[in-house]
Amino acid sequence: MQTKLLFSLLILLSVGLNTSGQILLKQGSGQNPLNLYLLGGLSAYALSTVFYILVLGKLNLSVIYPVVIGLTTIGTTIAGVLIFSEKVSTVGWMGVGLVIAGISAIAFGKIS
Repeated sequence: MQTKLLFSLLILLSVGLNTSGQILLKQGSGQNPLNLYLLGGLSAYALSTVFYILVLGKLNLSVIYPVVIGLTTIGTTIAGVLIFSEKVSTVGWMGVGLVIAGISAIAFGKIS
């Protein structure tokens, strides 16, 4: 049970850092190539990769990759709306719903 909790935490850390990296890269885009936002974004990606590799060592790639990428897509979409006031169409939100359904199918398929 503790192992599942640990890996769930590592997955969430990887997703959170990956999403943070996206936000920081967006904020640093169009500026001097060596600005703090870009350096922070790259650092967040690097740390995210470390946590991802730890998870990959113990869990199936065919499950972890779509879960991490799907959750990052959801987090990045929500961050874009909340932080950058980006507009997401109804069809875009339906896509987010489909990503959630896909992640659920993969995760529950692994359990059964």
